[in-house]
Amino acid sequence: MTSLRVLVLRALGLGDLLAGVPALRALRRGFPDHEIVLAAPAGLAPVAEATGAVDRLLPASAPGRAVPRTLDWSGPPPDVAVDLHGNGPPSHRLLQALRPARLFAFAHPGTPEIEGPPWHRDEHERDRWCRLLAFYDVDADPADLRLPRPHTPSPAPGAVVLHPGAGAPARCWPVERYAAVASALRGRGLRVVATGGAGEDDLVARLAKEARLPDTDVFSGGLPFHRLSALVAGARAVVSGDTGVAHLAAAHAVPSVTLFGPVPPSHWGPPPHPRHIALWHGPEGDPHARRPDPALLRITPGEVLDALHRLPAPEEPAP
Repeated sequence: MTSLRVLVLRALGLGDLLAGVPALRALRRGFPDHEIVLAAPAGLAPVAEATGAVDRLLPASAPGRAVPRTLDWSGPPPDVAVDLHGNGPPSHRLLQALRPARLFAFAHPGTPEIEGPPWHRDEHERDRWCRLLAFYDVDADPADLRLPRPHTPSPAPGAVVLHPGAGAPARCWPVERYAAVASALRGRGLRVVATGGAGEDDLVARLAKEARLPDTDVFSGGLPFHRLSALVAGARAVVSGDTGVAHLAAAHAVPSVTLFGPVPPSHWGPPPHPRHIALWHGPEGDPHARRPDPALLRITPGEVLDALHRLPAPEEPAP
C-alpha cells in the first residue's frame, strides 16, 4: 500500500457527504498515487465506498455540525490535509495538529497563516468545495455527483418515496401535508412508501396512519445504506425536505421534488435538470429553529402534487 496519504475532513451527515462527492472525486484524480482517507462518521462507510473516491474511512464525528475534538490518526503526518468540513479555526486547528505537509482550507482571520481562497456565504455547497480545490490547482467538476446503481434490489420498485424527516425541525414539512400527498397519489393508483432515519419512527408512524399505508410500505428505523440506496434508485420519484435522501435522489438521477425552507436551493439544491424540482418561497430563515420554517409552510400539498405531475419518467437503468 502507498505511504502517501490525503486526509479529508468532512465529519458531517449523509447529504453533506453526497454534496462533497465532486470534491472527493477531484482529489482521487488529482492524487492517483495517494491513499484517500476520509474522516467522517463510521456509519457513512458504505456511502464513502460507493463514491469510488475513498480508500478508507477514519471514524470521526461530533454532535450537530460541530468539529470533532480529535482525530485517531496514526503513522506519519498526512502529505495533504483537506478541510471540507468548515471555514474557521476549529477545523483548521484540528488538521494542523497532525502537521500535514500541505493543508487545503479556506482563508480565515483566525488562522492567517493559511493562504486559502475567501469563503463566500452565498454559494452552492458543491461549487464551494470545488472552488477550494481549484485554488490549489486540483480540477473539480461540481456535476460529478452520480453514484453507481446499487446491486441490491429495491424493496419497493416504482414507488413514490416520501421522507418526512430532516436534520432539524425547521426543515420538516408538516406530516399531515405529506399524508395528504400520499392519499392523493394512492387515489391515482400509485404505490407510496414512507421512509425515516434513526429517531424518526414516530414521524413515519404518523404519516403511515394518516395516509393508511400498509406495513409493507413503511420503512422506518433508518434503513441500512444499501437498502435505502436501492429503494431510492428504484423509485418513481422522491419527495422530501432538504435532507440526505434528496441528495441521494440526485446521485441516482431519480426524479425528485424537494421542499426548501429555511435554506434556499441556491445553497443546497439539486443540480439543474427537469427531473429535479425544488419548491421554495423564501425568505431565508433560521436553519436551527425548533419549528417548521415559515417559508417551508408556504408550500402546499397541491404544489407538491403539481410538481410530481410535471416530473419526467425515471431513467431506465443501464444494463
